[in-house]
Amino acid sequence: MPLLDLDKITAGLPKTWEGFLRDWDRSLRAGNYPETTRYNYLLAAVQLARYLNQHATPGLEAQDAAEDPTEVTRAHVEAFQGWMIETRSASTALNKHKGLQQFFKWLMLDEEEIDRSPMERVRQPKTVKKLIPVMRDDDTRKVLAVCKGKAFLQLRDEAIIRLYYNTGARLSEVGNLTLDDIDLVTDSVHYHGKGSRDRRVRFGPKTARAVSRYLRARAKRKGAELPDLWLAERGGRRLAPNGIKIMIKRRGLSAGMKGVHAHRWRHNFAHEWKRAGGDSGDLMLLMGWVSEDMPRHYGASAAAERAQETHQRMGIGENV
Repeated sequence: MPLLDLDKITAGLPKTWEGFLRDWDRSLRAGNYPETTRYNYLLAAVQLARYLNQHATPGLEAQDAAEDPTEVTRAHVEAFQGWMIETRSASTALNKHKGLQQFFKWLMLDEEEIDRSPMERVRQPKTVKKLIPVMRDDDTRKVLAVCKGKAFLQLRDEAIIRLYYNTGARLSEVGNLTLDDIDLVTDSVHYHGKGSRDRRVRFGPKTARAVSRYLRARAKRKGAELPDLWLAERGGRRLAPNGIKIMIKRRGLSAGMKGVHAHRWRHNFAHEWKRAGGDSGDLMLLMGWVSEDMPRHYGASAAAERAQETHQRMGIGENV
């Protein structure tokens, strides 16, 4: 089932809003934007439209903007942004801000429907930068322990978790793998990353063994002829990324841990890489990043830990 169902997310919107959003999606598809990016962009515009129709304060004079996006003003966007911060979070509001920047940029430059973007002087919401808790080896060991066994689900789930742990891939990258993406001759995996940026990443012997054991079990299952690497428990269907997300959470709870998700292993990979003195450029290639901000963001916890270790070694404040 596709992530982006345009009929569903635009249901009930005024015709003018719906028409513009369909045209924008066509433009995004022509630009080869990934489905997840298109969905997030379009959802931001849809949520603004629904806010103007349903939640805008009476004094905002949003009637025209609720019917037509070319009538949206800076005040409308700022009110929506404030509402997002209050009802969701600052980080969610920031994501909506970025999506709306792209929408009104398209209306202005591509469609020439507006002379100036209402986003022009709207400030990005400030967000609190938190150190993401990484998955320590002991934590991962506990999760893998609840997968131990020779049953199909145990073999499958261990292989999935080891790939996240060993390669630092995104949830969707592991979740959307096909049989052809795995090479057990070179012990490597072909990831299809964001923005159509593919990369090949090597994995270690333990991961190779787990994947190989899973493939042997998979060959005997209903649905073995499917191109998708991961199979669901029953019905001969693929296991989609959302199913993997649910599985990991469930395995984490079985191991006595809350908040276990694939992205924590991604942070762990960057954390351990930087802690071991690995090169940031090499890390960018392995993780599929193009922005140099990403190694700093993902390596923040490692930097804090290195500073603490150095502080402890120097003994500052312990000399008297």
